[in-house]
Amino acid sequence: MTKNTDKENRMGEIVESSAYKFVVESYNLFQVPPLGSLVKTGTPKIYAITHAASTGATDPGRPIIARGAREENEEALFENNPQLSRLLSTQFHGLIVGHAEDNKIHQYLPPQPPPVHGFVYICNSDEITEFTAKTDFMHIILSSNIDSVDEVISACLRQASKAHSDSHAFLVQAGKKLAKELGMDMGRLNAILGRLQ
Repeated sequence: MTKNTDKENRMGEIVESSAYKFVVESYNLFQVPPLGSLVKTGTPKIYAITHAASTGATDPGRPIIARGAREENEEALFENNPQLSRLLSTQFHGLIVGHAEDNKIHQYLPPQPPPVHGFVYICNSDEITEFTAKTDFMHIILSSNIDSVDEVISACLRQASKAHSDSHAFLVQAGKKLAKELGMDMGRLNAILGRLQ
């Protein structure tokens, strides 16, 4: 049975899925989880980090055109063009970083991809704390081919640190893991660590 807190945290549903990532159509135009957020889907749960978002035309054959030349502000533009909410859609992407199985969290890819139309929820603080108690998931992010990977991992760690009672200790642990993962690439390591402050 879905908890009310889960329903309130539901962001959208999966419209494209693979073994290591998924695309979510947001239920609300322009509303997506912050970059680097931990989200979940399915039963048992599959966890992902958000790494990209976009808003575009629902029909690629109908390009978006400017409509606000005579409008006072963006709110007025949407009020006077209510059809825009049906002509546009907002999507965000999740990079799969773990899953739950036998009441344990595993920070590696699940045996099956999540189903299309699966609901996607933003994780609450307790779930973030539980998932990020270990930092092995960072290897998946760092070895992925997503755009701006260093920005994504920095945003992820900043978001996660807010959920931990001792955010400094968490960031120290994450920094040590980053140092192991990045080896001798001190320039990249320092750039990521600089973004965590």
